[in-house]
Amino acid sequence: MYGRRVPKHHVRVEAYGAVDELNAALGLARASGATDSMGNTLLAFQKDLVAIMGELATSVQDQERYARDGYPGFQPEMIDRLEQHVAQIEAQNLSLKGWATPGATLHSAALDVARTVCRRAERRISELQAAGELPHAGVLIYFNRLSDLLWLMARWVESQPREATRPTTS
Repeated sequence: MYGRRVPKHHVRVEAYGAVDELNAALGLARASGATDSMGNTLLAFQKDLVAIMGELATSVQDQERYARDGYPGFQPEMIDRLEQHVAQIEAQNLSLKGWATPGATLHSAALDVARTVCRRAERRISELQAAGELPHAGVLIYFNRLSDLLWLMARWVESQPREATRPTTS
């Protein structure tokens, strides 16, 4: 962006590429049987990711110009929203014992795939931070909380009666 070019293996390209993969994984999770409420939540995260990807694709030297040009980017409120969702699920007192094995349902498995892709994106963003090219340290917190939430969402889906998690057909 802004005329700067980097090779495909550059840490910045790796970071926003991993976030792009996460966006696709969230789309799959949304399409694989999410309730309307969960689908809307996942869609909101996808919109966050688009804003974050644009910022990650922009060099640190161009961040001020990027913001001045009106492009959306990371906002600390994004973390607050994630933490509110975590609190809502945790308030339901799910019985969580031992390790979870993904695959109890298609929807929970899709959420678990999204969680693992989110963890990879977090590692790539951590590399970006180590290279001094992460515009907001809060982005790492966002991805850490998002992966936690995706894990909780998968466990919630597994705790529901099968009929409650199946999409209705007309």
